Amino acid sequence: MTKLEHGSSGDFPLIFERSQAGRRAAQPPKPAWESLEVLLGAEHLRAAPPKLPEVSELDLVRHYTGLAHRQFSIDGNFYPLGSCTMKYNPKVNEEAAKLFTDVHPYADPDAVQGALELLHNLQHDLAEITGMDAVTLQPAAGAHGELAGILMIRALHEHNGEGAQRRVVIVPDGAHGTNPATATMVGYDVKEVLTAPNGEVDLEAFKAALGPDVAAIMLTNPNTLGLFETNILEIARLAHEVGAQLYYDGANTNAIVGRARPGDMGFDVVHLNLHKTFTTPHGGGGPGTGPVGVKAHLREFLPAPLIKRDGSRFDYDYNLPHSIGRMRSFHGNFGNLVRAYTYIRALGREGLAQISERAVLNANYLRVKMREIGFETAFDRVNMHEFVAQPPKGMKTLDVAKALLDYGMHPMTMYFPLIVKEAMMVEPTETESLETMDAFVEVLADVLRRAEADPNFLAEAPYGTPVRRLDEVKAARKPVLRYADG
Repeated sequence: MTKLEHGSSGDFPLIFERSQAGRRAAQPPKPAWESLEVLLGAEHLRAAPPKLPEVSELDLVRHYTGLAHRQFSIDGNFYPLGSCTMKYNPKVNEEAAKLFTDVHPYADPDAVQGALELLHNLQHDLAEITGMDAVTLQPAAGAHGELAGILMIRALHEHNGEGAQRRVVIVPDGAHGTNPATATMVGYDVKEVLTAPNGEVDLEAFKAALGPDVAAIMLTNPNTLGLFETNILEIARLAHEVGAQLYYDGANTNAIVGRARPGDMGFDVVHLNLHKTFTTPHGGGGPGTGPVGVKAHLREFLPAPLIKRDGSRFDYDYNLPHSIGRMRSFHGNFGNLVRAYTYIRALGREGLAQISERAVLNANYLRVKMREIGFETAFDRVNMHEFVAQPPKGMKTLDVAKALLDYGMHPMTMYFPLIVKEAMMVEPTETESLETMDAFVEVLADVLRRAEADPNFLAEAPYGTPVRRLDEVKAARKPVLRYADG
């Protein structure tokens, strides 16, 4: 924790403010300074010891335990983050991952047959779930999977002698930001198509954008408004007619898992966010996991190796003649792959179908309840796993989000997608109970009541958090990144 502005951290002291000279949590052995001087040279040694906090072990433990209790987490708080799909991670998944902590990636295949079998089975399971023919587990996150997918599409066109001709990737105006970013990274020009009044891709605008220069179309279904693209089969037909590939952004798979498959909709490539759909840890900088599935005509371009089965033995398959090469060391973030495999096998086909059923039910319930208390809905139709709402006229989404912090609830996703003013993207996921969603609605209703009674209430929220509302422009331009003594 660092000092903010020119004051203290309030009722929770910084670790430096707990410091008392002479206290120790541990006593390291005294260094032999003479030998260090010979080893490093006197010019590289400190003239004085560093100004580190001096605290007892108990004070140290209490400090970091106190910090942990101040954090929002999915285990302790409701996270209605739309598109991010912050669902509960079952603890049995963690126990399963622990079983493989002693497996080394350089181990001989004969010594790790169980691990290879798990990877092989997961490849098969994810291919079956998505309607694809082959899957790589290498990519380290969803955006990394996107990169792998578009690289494979580029490799396909180059292999067919059309690399120079096909230079355009089509994305909807409400797409996740990684879509145009990925296409640009791979060297493509991005062509945006508008959203129709019903919240879906404007079919006529899409037709006008198609041509022999199009390499790929990047879509997610349901889209970022939480709406199912009812014209998806026609979109796929039109894309393939001009020789383009259809890419599925798997961020919203939680809405359809077990009930609909991208491969059956006509998609050629799909990435999955295992942290969004299959309950691997989410946030904190990783480790993410973004497997990519492809139809048979793209299999030879997958990152090598895959895991193959030869009778009762499992081994590495490097027989991918036009592989784009490795996307990551070894086989991806193995611990998360174990967690996802545990989740899939624990639920089975019926359980996976129940996930999407309840995610959609919860989201529609919340959409209706929020409308009843005064929030607007950007598109007044049945949604899938998430929906986009707007606060009552005159209110700012940022202010409502700040107020939620005082109630111990994490704000929803704000100002995304950009095509909706004051957007509030809400996704309760299937793991939240009716009582939790009702409590969320009551909190929102209370926020509206207090805002109506006191026009300044929202502008100054939050009130009870460790740090009040910051000057975000100043924080971005002049951040305080280290403790200043005194």
